[in-house]
Order: sequence, then structure tokens, then C-alpha cells
Amino acid sequence: MITKAKVKNWGSSLGIVIPIEVVKEEHLKPGAEVLIDIKKKSTLSEVFGIAKEWKIDSQKLKDQLRKEWSKW
Repeated sequence: MITKAKVKNWGSSLGIVIPIEVVKEEHLKPGAEVLIDIKKKSTLSEVFGIAKEWKIDSQKLKDQLRKEWSKW
């Protein structure tokens, strides 16, 4: 399952709160071990700065990105 979460301060560390929808769907309990694949969410300007060198239709790229990001 892919979900969006914010990184927060937790003492001298950082923590991520798992949204309740994910907790319920995955039947998570305190002490459960989970695997987390961390990827920093990019801004549109970062993505389109890279895309300038690509030989593809920028409108099609924006449409695809919107579709993917709407899943978050």
C-alpha cells in the first residue's frame, strides 16, 4: 500500500504517523513490524526542470504526473 505521511519531530529524532485508514486496512497493532520504502515527494518545478531534456510532449507528461500524484 502506498500512502502519504508527514515527517514530524519526535524528541531528537524524526517520526512518521501512519494514517488511521492504513492502520485499519493493514490490521496494524502496536509493536507490529512494517517495511517502509521512503521517497521524498518532488515538486513540479523539480520534475519539469529535469524533463526539459526529454523528447516527449510536456502536456502528456503533466497529465501522467497528475494521475500518479492523485493516488497520494
